[in-house]
Amino acid sequence: MDTELNRQDHSYDQVLQEQAVRARRNSYAPYSNFAVGAALLAADGSVHTGCNIENASYPLGNCAERTAFFRAVSEGQRNFTAIAIAGGPVPPDRTMASGKADSAAGRDDQLVCCPPCGACRQVMREFCGPDFRILFSDGAGGFTVRTLAELLPESFGPEAVNVVEQEVPE
Repeated sequence: MDTELNRQDHSYDQVLQEQAVRARRNSYAPYSNFAVGAALLAADGSVHTGCNIENASYPLGNCAERTAFFRAVSEGQRNFTAIAIAGGPVPPDRTMASGKADSAAGRDDQLVCCPPCGACRQVMREFCGPDFRILFSDGAGGFTVRTLAELLPESFGPEAVNVVEQEVPE
C-alpha cells in the first residue's frame, strides 16, 4: 500500500495521476521503450501502484494496470474505485542497461494517449463494476476520464459463471 486517499469525491484524481507518473519511472521496458505506470485506488482509500514489466519472451510481460491489480489483490484488496494510467515512449538513449528508465532523464513530460488494453480491461471487470473510473494520459498534457462501462460495454464478468466472492482471511 502506497498511500491512502479520500475516495468520497474526485479530489483524488490529481494525486492518482501523479502516482501513476511516478510508478512509470520503475517500468522495465527494454524492448518497447514504452514505459507505463498505474495507480489503483481501493475502496478503503489505499493506493496500489504498478508498472509495465517486459520479458524477452514477449507474451510473458505484464501491463502496469494488471501489475497494480495483482499487487493489490495479493495484499487482500477486492474492491476498487479508480485507476490512473500514465504512459509514453522512453528514447533508447534514456534507458539504462538494466532496462529501467532513467528517472533523471526528464521523461515525465512525454506522456501519450494511453488507454488500457483489452486484457487489462477484462481484469478490471473481474473486480470492478460499470462505474469504476479510469483516468489515462491523453497525450495533450492531461488525463481522459472514462468509466469501465464506456471502455468495456457488453462485458463478461464473474456473475456470468456464478462465482461467489470469497472472504479474505484476516
